Amino acid sequence: MIDPIEQFNIEKIFTIGHIGNQEIAFTNSSAYMFGTVALVSLLMIGGVASKRLVPGRIQSIAEITYEFVASTVRGNAGREGMKFFPLVFSIFMFICISNVVGIIPYAFTVSSHIIVTAALALMVFVTVLFYGFYKNGLKFLKIFVPSGVPIYILPLVVFIEVFSFFLRPISHSVRLFANMLAGHIALKVFASFIPVLAGIGIVGYFGAVLPLGMVIALTALELLVAFLQAYVFAILTVIYLNDALHPGH
Repeated sequence: MIDPIEQFNIEKIFTIGHIGNQEIAFTNSSAYMFGTVALVSLLMIGGVASKRLVPGRIQSIAEITYEFVASTVRGNAGREGMKFFPLVFSIFMFICISNVVGIIPYAFTVSSHIIVTAALALMVFVTVLFYGFYKNGLKFLKIFVPSGVPIYILPLVVFIEVFSFFLRPISHSVRLFANMLAGHIALKVFASFIPVLAGIGIVGYFGAVLPLGMVIALTALELLVAFLQAYVFAILTVIYLNDALHPGH
């Protein structure tokens, strides 16, 4: 029996130390996160190292990625939002590269764990709160009071706005986690049919063509989803940061 959930198991590689009775371990998840950061660093440092007038492949990828994220920030938060470009760019690249690496057979998908996506979402949430009050003071609370709302329904609208604001980290993290989890489970399930059908005989080999085709199609779809989920997470980050920059707009 092939367990489609087994691919998400966190396994200890070595023990770092202990805090009280709690073991602090370096896991496969930690290794893939460090690997993702290393790949992003190599891509960006290697891309700008040559500084050719006619860019090569690596430099082109680095420049296109930079401009793509920069235009997303400017388009949704204005030029003032560019102060948060390093944060948004780092989040986008980390999620995108880790998602793509996770599609490789037998690799580990970092963003398929809610603790990782929740940590990223909470980091964005705390940044919005801190900078919103730092820049605007109590005027930051204008985000809970939309302009033009009739006074008799204002309390209800304010309650809905406050409630939805504090739900942001949940929706922000669960969206990425659920999409990556579901996609990899589907891939594993269809892939498990291939050896089972192939073991039946000649007829099984022909029958295995269908799940093989589904695996190929789902892999292509997962590559698209890997990029789209990184983009959605990044653009939502920019939209939330825009509330801190321009409350009440």
